[in-house]
Amino acid sequence: MADPRKILFVTPPYHSGVDEIAGRWIPLGLVYLAGAARLAGLNAKIYDPMAKGYSYPEIESFFRTSMANYVASTAITATITEAVKTLELAKKIKPDTITILGGVHPTFMYDEVLGGSAAVDYVVIGEGEVTLRQLLEVLEAGGNPETVAGIAFLRDGSVVKTEKRAFVDNLDDLSAAWDLLRWEDYTCLAIPGSRQGAISTSRGCDHDCTFCSQQTFWHKSWRARDPLKVADELEHLYTTYGVTVFMITDEYPTRDKDRWEAFLDAVIARDMPVYLLMETRPADIIRDRDIIEKYRKAGIIYISFGIETADQAVVDAMKKEQISEDIKQVFDILREHEIVSEASFMVGFPDETPDSIRKTMQLAQQYNPDIANFFTFTPWPYADGYDELEPCIRTHDYGKYNMVDPVVEPYKMSTLQIEVAIADGYRRFYMSKIMEYMTMKATFKRDFLMRITKLFMGSSFVMKKLGVGILGKIPAKVEEMKMKFKG
Repeated sequence: MADPRKILFVTPPYHSGVDEIAGRWIPLGLVYLAGAARLAGLNAKIYDPMAKGYSYPEIESFFRTSMANYVASTAITATITEAVKTLELAKKIKPDTITILGGVHPTFMYDEVLGGSAAVDYVVIGEGEVTLRQLLEVLEAGGNPETVAGIAFLRDGSVVKTEKRAFVDNLDDLSAAWDLLRWEDYTCLAIPGSRQGAISTSRGCDHDCTFCSQQTFWHKSWRARDPLKVADELEHLYTTYGVTVFMITDEYPTRDKDRWEAFLDAVIARDMPVYLLMETRPADIIRDRDIIEKYRKAGIIYISFGIETADQAVVDAMKKEQISEDIKQVFDILREHEIVSEASFMVGFPDETPDSIRKTMQLAQQYNPDIANFFTFTPWPYADGYDELEPCIRTHDYGKYNMVDPVVEPYKMSTLQIEVAIADGYRRFYMSKIMEYMTMKATFKRDFLMRITKLFMGSSFVMKKLGVGILGKIPAKVEEMKMKFKG
């Protein structure tokens, strides 16, 4: 019997300079897609240049020795250019390679993707696992890809888009190819000796935030997994692969309080020395204040929130459903339970002014999260209202759509002013936090925050992007504090 044909899943070699500061992240989406490819009878492999820090020379060398019959990748807007280049490289080395591309950006921009490069054979639209499996089965049988729901491709120079595919009914039915990861490549740098993984407990979000790609991708739906099965999966990854740090990748893991509490109870019952990192909505922490102790017992040590801006009118316009006055108590609740809090703020809206930015930066200090991030407002090219923002958009280089580089220039500010304001926001926030970090009790949280600060300050990207002259004062302040304590 002939060996099964091969499919290679590849991450695009994109590096924004920010995500890499804290650690290396597994490509969870590819783990599920590889599982689907196996069910189609193919030999699957995952290659992760993004985590390895590789670029095209290393990728080309790998392709020449490990080329498969199919090469697949996924992309968000920031990574789309590199994903397409990766597939072009695969075609250059082996022209008969069949290439497949999925993810949020290709889902909405398939016309542009297919029209922009002859190296992309098929675009998977929306949720990919079932679609990919059927596409591979049809192609392997020599069938007509037009019979596969949820794809787009070129035929005689015209884009063919097949019928829409419904979402998977039961997420627990999906197969995950955990064994294909090189687990030694993934670590949380703020927790020495850790091995980092990720789990998904639900998919989607039924809120209406206009700037969010996820509610658009999932059509404002939300589906959850069985909390006991998720806990079983977490235990499997811990016992089999030694994973000790888990990123919960859900857009909205805490939507159903009873289900969420059942998950926490199941993890607590397994009594594993693991750490969980997650993102959720501030309102759910207020709702759950009576069970926050369970969060900590289950291993949740880090929770991130999107606060966005101090301008309530902008929050309302984004349909964020969030009242600024209610939020400060969230950080107080987490502080009581030794859970690290992160808040992200956004600047650079079209009507932004120096005064509105100042108010947002003051809000960050008023809320006093343990960690703050300041991002640029970045409209997605497929989002409602993108065309209306055209007068303010200063770049169509998708690689800069990373919420770090300014894409929009406000009517009353320059992009340079936005970058300077962000750098100054970081300086002001962390100069005020250093003493707090260093005078904390000697706990896990203190050590975690000190390591994060050191990683941040040690990043050449951060120093180059935000300005050595501005942020360079922070390491000096750290040394000053150290000398004071020694004295």
